[in-house]
Amino acid sequence: MNDCQTSPRDTASGVFAPIEPYQSGHLAVDDLHTLYWEECGNPQGVPVLFLHGGPGAGLSPRHRQFFDPTHYRVVLFDQRGAGKSTPLGEYRQNTTDLLIDDIERLRELMGIDQWLVFGGSWGSTLALAYGQAHPQRCLGFVLRGIFLCTQPEIDWFFHGIQWFFPKEFERFVADIPSAERSDLLQAYARRLFSEDSEQALRAARSWSRYEGSCLHLLQHPEVADQFGADAVALGVGRLEAHYFLHQAFLSDDQLIRNIDRIRHLPAAIIQGRYDVVCPARSAWRLHQAWPEASFEIIEDAGHAAFEPGIASALVAATERYRRSRTL
Repeated sequence: MNDCQTSPRDTASGVFAPIEPYQSGHLAVDDLHTLYWEECGNPQGVPVLFLHGGPGAGLSPRHRQFFDPTHYRVVLFDQRGAGKSTPLGEYRQNTTDLLIDDIERLRELMGIDQWLVFGGSWGSTLALAYGQAHPQRCLGFVLRGIFLCTQPEIDWFFHGIQWFFPKEFERFVADIPSAERSDLLQAYARRLFSEDSEQALRAARSWSRYEGSCLHLLQHPEVADQFGADAVALGVGRLEAHYFLHQAFLSDDQLIRNIDRIRHLPAAIIQGRYDVVCPARSAWRLHQAWPEASFEIIEDAGHAAFEPGIASALVAATERYRRSRTL
């Protein structure tokens, strides 16, 4: 493998050209959940694990494009209840510790000893939790749109975003009676986990569309429509509420308190200045706890991974690691 040979990149988006998996499959992890996984790039390359957001948002073919496929062996999977994993939107037997166990089962299935861990938004949460549980399995971390799943961040989702997206927030609460709006998480949970499947789906669409409407610095209505589609909404709405209700099954500020377990590993923290979904304070807190990690604020970006500045910074990070094993 010649590290000087690189795959072509899309000059408009800054990411690598689209590629297809060279293999994919399904992994039954218990009596309820079966995970979809795929591999692409170079089978003999440096292994990298991609962790999607949400929780529950699932994979997109575009997620393969952050990595030079001539150099990286890219492993991607839909987490429990998300994407092509089944059952869609299933919150039972779905905890952070179980997701960490799933990652280890996938690593063992692939015969991988160590890998670079890449995650944004909820993917950054899971990347940190996994790394702190299994630091010996990690080569380093590329983290975007940091979410630590603390109570202030959860409260922000329900009470802070509306200051920037008031119209979208009004749509979000439109079906919630005024008497229930003092605790929107519980109000949504009653609907999302209702035995009335139509009520649950309607609530999931509303929740997911709300988030999808707030991801970008400049509006992308087509993204909100994608988030409102049933195949995405059920995963995002139900699983985000489930994990919010349990603060991601983490102890108070666990990801910051345990940072010493991974501080010896290279890491890049990339954050949009105008990220309203996961505001920059969380990324700054992580960097303060982990000053060895590189830290980059993208001045003209919100939350989404494919905002041009963020996408370019993510690719630049994977390219730095390709060239020098640093981030």
